[in-house]
Amino acid sequence: MSQFNLWLTVLGGLTLLLVLGAGVMKTRIRVLSQPIVAVLVGVAVGPRGLDLLQTTAVSETRPLLEEVARLTVAFAVTSIALRLDPAYFRARARSLAVLVGPGMVLMWLLSALVAYAVLPVGPVVALLVGAVVTPTDPVLANSIVVGETATENIPRRLRYLLSGEAGINDGTAYLFVLLPVLLMAHPVETALGDWLTRTFLWEVLGAVVVGFAIGSLVGAVEQWENTRDFLEETSVFTLTVALTFFVLGATKLAGTDDILAVFVAGAAYNWRADPQDEANEQRVEEVFNRLFTIPVFVLFGIALPWSGWVDLGWRAPALVAGVLLFRRLPVILALRRYVPPLDRRGASLFVGWFGPIGIAAVFYAVLAAERTGAEVVWVAASLVAASSVLVHGVTAVPATLGYGRLGDDDESW
Repeated sequence: MSQFNLWLTVLGGLTLLLVLGAGVMKTRIRVLSQPIVAVLVGVAVGPRGLDLLQTTAVSETRPLLEEVARLTVAFAVTSIALRLDPAYFRARARSLAVLVGPGMVLMWLLSALVAYAVLPVGPVVALLVGAVVTPTDPVLANSIVVGETATENIPRRLRYLLSGEAGINDGTAYLFVLLPVLLMAHPVETALGDWLTRTFLWEVLGAVVVGFAIGSLVGAVEQWENTRDFLEETSVFTLTVALTFFVLGATKLAGTDDILAVFVAGAAYNWRADPQDEANEQRVEEVFNRLFTIPVFVLFGIALPWSGWVDLGWRAPALVAGVLLFRRLPVILALRRYVPPLDRRGASLFVGWFGPIGIAAVFYAVLAAERTGAEVVWVAASLVAASSVLVHGVTAVPATLGYGRLGDDDESW
């Protein structure tokens, strides 16, 4: 009981401090972000620090981290789905398809190439490491594109593009992660057959169909009840939170890609729901998103595999530098002509740099390590994610303000 109350005290107190100090951090302490502080607190109160917050052995903390990360990413992608204008997906379908299609494949292969060149692993494990760190993290992306500082300095077309990409590619990353997982467990022919039939057709496409059906149905019922004044305001506030929980649990039980299903359900609901209710629900979703964000970064700080990082030696900084520099920026610059919102070189550089790696990578890293027993996947991915939290957190506000000084005030999509 004392441990539980200690957890409540630390997490509640930290959340209070970060919420109250958010403005000061963005205007005065510009190199310190909320995720950085939360991770540092996790390190301080974990086994490498004061050892105050105890779960189990650090190696057994990862299942808890996986589930909290899953919830956090689910609320992050739902908040993105609610925040984006329903017409945006139709207007920018080509841009999003380029980033999530060839763009994501190139980011996966470049990350895998770095892992293969630096780590003492074979090509399949390198592909797995690359797949885990490929998706743009919706939790960190939200912290970059949401808020007054972002709204005043970053045009809507770039904020929407980063949000839309982060919302979609978190679920589609499942395809890239599962392919090397299957290759490690089965012969090539069997693995490819299983990947094409079960993973692609059911787990991914099935998630899209199920998510769209549930989200559309809930949105249609809400719209019908609104026309008859049947829906209470309190019900509106809790509707999308319940939708997130329901889709996340139901699609997991059905064996489909739950994160992708949650995003599709949120987008489908957004298309059908009343705009006023949708705005209220978005605010509620953002609150839940923040409430999960701080605990998951604290847990991440507790679970960091310091000894595994030390064992990597020179490979550790080489891996971090290689992934952060070559995973995304070259791809965005190469594809910018096919992505109309990236009409300026400054816009390409900003979007190319701010594709952070965070809780989504943590979730997939734990999942991959559990399914394959390849501990190096967790060690490598956690190192890159922690480095991204630090580097992108330190550069977020200065780069945002710097972009604002370029005078790009085009508020089109």
